[in-house]
Amino acid sequence: MKVAVDLMGGDQAPMAIYEGALLAARELDIRIVLVGLPDAIRRTTKSGDPFEYIEAQEAIGMDESAAAAAHAKRRSSMHICAELVRDKKVDAWVSAGNSGAILATSLLVQGRIHGVQRPAIGTVFPTLTSYCYMLDVGANADCKPEYLLSFGLMGNEYAKKIMRIDVPRVGILSIGEEAGKGNELVKQATALFQDDKRLNFVGNVEPKEIFYGKADVVVTDGFTGNVALKMGEATAEMFLGMMRDVVRSSLLTMVGGFMLSSALRKAMARVDWRKFGGAPLLGIDGVVVVAHGRSDAEAFKSAIKVAKDAVDIDLVGAIRSAFQ
Repeated sequence: MKVAVDLMGGDQAPMAIYEGALLAARELDIRIVLVGLPDAIRRTTKSGDPFEYIEAQEAIGMDESAAAAAHAKRRSSMHICAELVRDKKVDAWVSAGNSGAILATSLLVQGRIHGVQRPAIGTVFPTLTSYCYMLDVGANADCKPEYLLSFGLMGNEYAKKIMRIDVPRVGILSIGEEAGKGNELVKQATALFQDDKRLNFVGNVEPKEIFYGKADVVVTDGFTGNVALKMGEATAEMFLGMMRDVVRSSLLTMVGGFMLSSALRKAMARVDWRKFGGAPLLGIDGVVVVAHGRSDAEAFKSAIKVAKDAVDIDLVGAIRSAFQ
């Protein structure tokens, strides 16, 4: 398998991207193509490393207009990565750059799977019993009810293929579990979900019920989903920081913390976003993984593994079949 990696994306690019790709090449038995500006390639290249390099002439910044940059910068690192997938020279591409630009570039170069209303970004949330998958978490701030149904169908396939759930429970994020709760988008989407026999629809899901495991797939618009994602990440980091401060506050708590260290490490691993690394951009014709902008080497390695897994189980083919 061959994966293209955008060297220019992310807060810690290019070194964290290079180091994460090196970990992935060693552990995942895949070939990696690094795409970046000449200066970034010079800064990262080491004698004997296992990569193929392709020079880009441009890079898309985090603060640029996504659509405008995707159209104007045809020799950007993102554009080249997307072309490599489109032309079947690689199996997938990964970037921790501007997520809007990743979406716009993918749409421009690779196109959508036939029948998909809008591509969506999903992410895995830990629950008390297992994990659930939420989408959209950032690709579509403004949505129509039909878009949410499209997200539900794609999330359903993701849960089947990646999470190994035979009949995923699919719900819509809302402010109450009762059928009449929610804004007009939620109410109209609920009617569509209830009528679609392809889905095991379980109704509205309140935010607290995400963590109690009421649904395997939680559908929402990109604005709400992105707020929920960032709030969840911040809450987990705050809680872990508070736990560290409490453990270090006295000799007695330090001893207690040492005795609980194994259990605490397991709990921390379940809420560590670096474990998941990135999320496939569902609905694009080809595997594209959006990595977290704050990715360090370990997180980026995880994002490359997400790309590998999506190719291995033919996630794109499964979504294509769902819309036929």
